[in-house]
Amino acid sequence: MVISGPDIGILNVSQVVFQQMNIVALKRHSVEELIACLRRVPLMQRPEVLIYEQALITLEQIHPDYLYPTQNYLWLEELRKTQELRWSLAELGVDLFRLNGYLTYTVRQEDGSEASYDLYPPIVEESIEADGTVALLINDGMHRLYLARQEWVVPLVTYIRGVDKAYPYYAYPRREKWEGLDLLADNPDPKTYLKKCHRLRHNKRLYRDFQAVFINVGRPRSRLLKK
Repeated sequence: MVISGPDIGILNVSQVVFQQMNIVALKRHSVEELIACLRRVPLMQRPEVLIYEQALITLEQIHPDYLYPTQNYLWLEELRKTQELRWSLAELGVDLFRLNGYLTYTVRQEDGSEASYDLYPPIVEESIEADGTVALLINDGMHRLYLARQEWVVPLVTYIRGVDKAYPYYAYPRREKWEGLDLLADNPDPKTYLKKCHRLRHNKRLYRDFQAVFINVGRPRSRLLKK
C-alpha cells in the first residue's frame, strides 16, 4: 500500500527550526515479513552468523520503565528528529509507537532527490547478566522509547528472546535504566565520554548488522530535515 503526503512547511521547536519531513510514499510490511527479515540479520564481522535465526521474536507492549538503555546519553538533535518523524507519520495515519510490522517510507529532500528508509518497532533483547538479572535491554530505538516514556505511552516493541549466549549484545545494560541519562546537544566525543560500557575490547564482533537486511536503518536522520 502506498500513501502520498504533502510538504506541510516549517515547525519551530525550542527556537530551532526544522522543516517537516516531506514523506511522499509509505509502504506497510506485515509482522511475518518483519520476523522473516530479522531472522536474516547477521553479525557485522561474522556474516555467516544469523543472530536471530533461532530466536523467539514477538511484538509486545512493554512499559519503558521495564527496559534497560545501554547508552549513557540521548542526543537532543536526534530526539527532536524522532519527534518530528512521529508527527509527520501521524499526518499519514501512522502511529510511531504502534508499528504492527514495519514500514518503508520515502522522503523528498531539498534538492528534489528521494531517499527511502525502513522503520521497525524498537528492538528489545532479553539478556541474562552475570548476576542472574534478566534485563530487557534496548538494542535499537532508544530515542523513540524515551519519547514514548515522556508521552506516557506503552509502546509496541520487537521483543527477542533466546539469542545464542555466545553472542550477547555488544554493550551492557545500564543498572540505573533511564535515571541519570545525559541529554546532550552534540554527539559526544568517545575519547572524552563513555557512550556505552562494552562487553569486549573488539565490541563490533557482537554488533547486529540490521543494515544488511533493512534500508537505511543504521544511519541518523540528519539528512531528512533542514535546520
